[in-house]
Amino acid sequence: MSTKIAKDDFFKIDPECHLIGDLETVEHFPGVQMWWRAIGSISRPLLVGMPPESLASFEAWEIEKNKDPENILRAMDKHGVDIACLLPESMMDTTGYSSRWCTNGEMQKIVETNPDRFMYQPNVSPIKHRGVKNAIWEMEHWVKEKKAKIFKFYPPEDTYINDPELWPFYKKAEELDIVLDIHTGFCWVPPGKSKHALPILLDDVARDFPDLKINAFHMGYPHCDDLNMVAMGHPNVYVCLSLLIPWALSSPRKFGKIIGEALRWVGPDKIIWGTDYAGFGSQIAAAVKGMRDFQISDDLQRDYGYPAITDEDRAKIFGGNLARLLGVDTSRRRIKKD
Repeated sequence: MSTKIAKDDFFKIDPECHLIGDLETVEHFPGVQMWWRAIGSISRPLLVGMPPESLASFEAWEIEKNKDPENILRAMDKHGVDIACLLPESMMDTTGYSSRWCTNGEMQKIVETNPDRFMYQPNVSPIKHRGVKNAIWEMEHWVKEKKAKIFKFYPPEDTYINDPELWPFYKKAEELDIVLDIHTGFCWVPPGKSKHALPILLDDVARDFPDLKINAFHMGYPHCDDLNMVAMGHPNVYVCLSLLIPWALSSPRKFGKIIGEALRWVGPDKIIWGTDYAGFGSQIAAAVKGMRDFQISDDLQRDYGYPAITDEDRAKIFGGNLARLLGVDTSRRRIKKD
């Protein structure tokens, strides 16, 4: 049966499309069990208030967990997402640093099945815990051998964003001209440490490495104001809406303030869309619909001075801004149309 393609012309790049891996091999670890206990609590604030019509719009396959990469493509085509930067989940802190959930090598194999739709996004975490020199070597390998352009650092499993021991890594990342995605804000899933990822810590990194392209995941939530202030002062810091966009559907006034503050302090040229996909097509669906259809209410615009979201803003946020950083041609859509 054919699936309906969302009717919009926005070129979309998802910088946070997770590959979870085979958790059956690590589910016995206490840290992994702690991580999954938190997932139920996370779903509550994301889903409470979701309009019944939004939930009813999801097809059965979109609300069933499925780690098959073909399921990612199916959701991408249905909802008009051109490119996904595949991100292997590390979470080595949950296994006592004995193993990853999903390796960069597993990610490579999946990307190479469809390089027109998928991009490499090696996870270089943990950097300090495994040795800065080792992390630099791996990053250089991916750039020189595979032309990788975007990488992920997850501080909650490692160390503070502004740990001085990471400076050689940041220097090399700046020299290689890659985009570095960094988890910012609270760690939603213990045993990761939230104190390692406070967005104000980016201020030190951005000051010393002004040409390092930093994309701060999750808007630094709940410290969005701190992140906006850092990004306002540093042209190389971008703010990413990943994970939070479903609030456009379930909590529109909350989301209106989050994106309104970003538009006012940071501007539409430095806001990046994202899904935080972790196996459910509905995550892609909600992120697309939320960004495509949402508008800041008239009273929030009037009382807080937020600008209305224009189609030009949406084009930049959905893919234009990240495409500029990655050198991606957005003149040709990648989705398969029925």
